[in-house]
Amino acid sequence: MRSNFRFYFLVVLILSLGIGLTLYKHFALGFPLLPDDKKSVWTIEARIDFLARGDPVVVSFALPPQTPNTIFLEEDFASPDYGFAELQSASGRRAQWSKRTATGQQTAFYRLSLYETDSISPDMPVPAADLPPDPIKPEFDEVHRTAAITLLDQVRSRSANAEIFTRELITALNSSMPSQSQSLLLNERSSEDYKTQLIINLLALEGISARIVRGLFLEDGRRRQSLTNFVEVHIDNEWLLFNQNNGKTGEPKDFLIWQRGDLSLLDVVGGRNSQISFSIIKNIQPTRNLVLRDNLHKQAGIVDFSIYSLPIEQQTAFKMILLLPIGALIVVIMRLLVGIRTSGTFMPILIALALIQTTLLAGIVIFLFVVGTGLLIRSYLSRLNLLFVARISAVIIVVIAIMASISIISNKLGLDQAMTVTFFPMIILSWTIERMSVLWEEDGPREVLIQGGGSLLTAIIAYLFMTNRTVEYLTFNFPELMLVNLAIILVLGQYTGYRLSELYRFHSLEKHDVSDQR
Repeated sequence: MRSNFRFYFLVVLILSLGIGLTLYKHFALGFPLLPDDKKSVWTIEARIDFLARGDPVVVSFALPPQTPNTIFLEEDFASPDYGFAELQSASGRRAQWSKRTATGQQTAFYRLSLYETDSISPDMPVPAADLPPDPIKPEFDEVHRTAAITLLDQVRSRSANAEIFTRELITALNSSMPSQSQSLLLNERSSEDYKTQLIINLLALEGISARIVRGLFLEDGRRRQSLTNFVEVHIDNEWLLFNQNNGKTGEPKDFLIWQRGDLSLLDVVGGRNSQISFSIIKNIQPTRNLVLRDNLHKQAGIVDFSIYSLPIEQQTAFKMILLLPIGALIVVIMRLLVGIRTSGTFMPILIALALIQTTLLAGIVIFLFVVGTGLLIRSYLSRLNLLFVARISAVIIVVIAIMASISIISNKLGLDQAMTVTFFPMIILSWTIERMSVLWEEDGPREVLIQGGGSLLTAIIAYLFMTNRTVEYLTFNFPELMLVNLAIILVLGQYTGYRLSELYRFHSLEKHDVSDQR
């Protein structure tokens, strides 16, 4: 009883460890569980143009912040003959280009590649640096102040809290039939920046803190785009984003927040007529490649100390090796549960590996031909009364000769698939031929066909599983699943019940028992 407890405790421990590591890589590191999972990678290029006056030039450009649900893949900065520095401050990141003297038309580029993750960041308290200062009451002249107070009174009467108040205010300012107060405040100015600042000032009069947010709508193939203004309002210890054109809350889909706050997007010292435009393009890439690249860059422990850290040649080898546990599990199921007899334990697995290289049909034909020819030659060697070591060595040489002959003839006939005969393990083939020959002499040809057919059938089933794209993907990218495989094999190793083949064999006895009882 105690030994059984230890055994099942070990199985549960191995199973939990394998599943736990797999779930950690999926949920914490972002590795997808399916090979066809893909993500949209957005490449954004910002172009800065200005006219230099022949003086020292300093160009300062606000860079977008990285949020928990966006991953920056690459950032590139380019401008000929300019010095460059990336500055970090409490207000965010900025790129700075500088040059002693410049004259005429100048251009600087910033390129960013990013993608969005599916992970949801946990609720965190608002950092102290992100808490808003007390709203500063704007200065209006008497006429505009009266119009502002009148509008605020009207909006206040239709709202129950700060969020509804903000939405109603934005809706009123965008009304198709504005009141006299609204028309006076807007003053027939349609500038987006003016409207943003007007909303912020009106909210400040109400004692609500707000700030401008500039962002970019991500649309494939768009050129010469500009940033879109939003209003972010501090309500109940959190920031809520409002569309200043319709009052909708929340961040829109495929929208990249580029800058928060009143600081300028672009400052050019020593130049004039500065302007900035954005171009956007979308590419589809496998999620696994993106996540792996990001985690290798971050040097995540479970990824840094894994197969991914090996050279490509070794990774390719392990991609095949990691399929062996799947083949071993198939052999265990077929022998212990189904009851199929095979020629050894490892032979079906190795045949399945060879079938992966040769393709299924060609591999079966080659296997049957080599083994059949080897059995004929082995039967002749048995008449020479050779010792075992000499006999098996002779069989190995014969197998090599057969494989070489098949390759040469296939090359002459232009049969490329048959040339892959070299992928079959010659030592195992030689040993199989020897074992089947002994089995033929001791138990007859029927047992040879049963074990040989069982080995080939098991190898074909293992091949079908091992060549499945999902299985290949999971075994290589989640090698922790080998522990799950091991736990299943340990449990199956304790099975002592009837096999499926035995149930079929004894089925006739059950019928006789029923008829006798009648």
